[in-house]
Amino acid sequence: MSARNPVTPLDAGDVEHFDHETDVLIVGYGCAGAAAALEATAAGAEVVILEKASGGGGSSALSGGEMYLGGGTEIQRACGFEDSAQDMEAFLLAALGPDADKEKVGLYSRDSVAHYQWLVDHGVPFKPSLWNSPTWVPPTDDGLMWMGENSYPFAELARPAPRGHRVTSDGFGGKVLMHKLSEAVTATDAAVHTDTYATRLIVEAGRVVGVLARQYGKTYTYRARRGVVLTTGGFADNAEMVAQHAPQLVGLGVNSDGGDDGRGIVMAQAVGAAVKHMSAGQVGISLIPGMMVRGMIVNSVGQRFVNEDVYPGLVGQAALYKHGLKVWVILDERAYEEVPVNERWGVQPHFVAETLEELEQQIGMPPGALVTTVCEYNRHAAEGEDPYFHKSATWLRPLQSPFAAIDVQRGIAPPEYGEAGRGGAEVFTIGGLCTTVDGQVLDLDGDPIHGLFAAGRATSGLHSWGYISGTSLGDGTFFGRRAGVAAATRQ
Repeated sequence: MSARNPVTPLDAGDVEHFDHETDVLIVGYGCAGAAAALEATAAGAEVVILEKASGGGGSSALSGGEMYLGGGTEIQRACGFEDSAQDMEAFLLAALGPDADKEKVGLYSRDSVAHYQWLVDHGVPFKPSLWNSPTWVPPTDDGLMWMGENSYPFAELARPAPRGHRVTSDGFGGKVLMHKLSEAVTATDAAVHTDTYATRLIVEAGRVVGVLARQYGKTYTYRARRGVVLTTGGFADNAEMVAQHAPQLVGLGVNSDGGDDGRGIVMAQAVGAAVKHMSAGQVGISLIPGMMVRGMIVNSVGQRFVNEDVYPGLVGQAALYKHGLKVWVILDERAYEEVPVNERWGVQPHFVAETLEELEQQIGMPPGALVTTVCEYNRHAAEGEDPYFHKSATWLRPLQSPFAAIDVQRGIAPPEYGEAGRGGAEVFTIGGLCTTVDGQVLDLDGDPIHGLFAAGRATSGLHSWGYISGTSLGDGTFFGRRAGVAAATRQ
């Protein structure tokens, strides 16, 4: 941060007077901030929320509205599925990356049914019906969807059950989620100060006691008697931070409301906060999952690199981090026609050919590369097998002429991931502040920074270098709640 926009904490002794005082001060009004406010007020604390935009919502309101929940929720049971916290935990630990937070994942899984009920009790709707094929966002209002739990290797590690709980809406569920949570916040005594941008933390004897903020060109000071909770989002909109911490995300489109500038993270770093997994990102690859799963995805030399029925975000991470997004979806006419029109989102093949030799020539692949891959795939698919990547037999079928290829770098991004065609993917960051399960921000020694809490995408959360849809809204609301309680009950 430049000297013109300093982030160095301000000593409380240098504050002549505080313009506002409250018990708990929450910075950011997305789903994590709303959840923190609801629980802090329920615990009897006076609460003020600061929001730099003119209203709440943030990136949460622009999301598809998936919440990763399980363990036997009412919706799962209504759709005929049994589930357990142990199976949910095993799946998440495998899917969220090699350094997923075991303590957080375990707690989140064990309390998932109760968290589902908390959301319902606050007016968040879920429809008891299942969308049963790979997609980013169902074109229906179905309330339950698979997130790759029934794909290899996850189906061998835990009993599969669909856990993608989608907030009921006629479009994106995120706006409904935030509308319901905001209604609940409005019904409390919490005050919301909009158009207010927090710039620096205020400290006193090693404790965070407030925030310096700007509103309409004027500077205001806020004192928090019990705690400050940062729910300010990630840093995908801060080009400098992305280049510094996550260079592989540079130049890609951003899936956010435009305000994920990382300010909350650097304010906390300025008082000694530790961060982790800052290079990690969710990669919303520009392809249609229903097309990919019926065909295959290959790299620039015609090789498959993943089983196509996994959660498409994991495909995106493999495509970006291992192949620079220079990947192609290969399918045949039947596969394309089997995808309903309303699931194609206007995507059409970039190349079509009667033979694989012609197709690989059009693409510019080495002669015989794609021919070898497809022939080997077809040989095993005829027997209902995929010995290379173990794609489910449900989707295995020999591909037949005519063939088609879709260039992912020129593809159209699914609606959940915003504007189309910017480099083959829309991304956001999933690394951030180190926190305890109660949202306490930790310093470089692993000790809590007194008076400072955080939740949502400003933290590293459940993840390391893996991602499953619903683990942002789910993580944000669940750990936002815990941060709100912890801040409210500290003296």
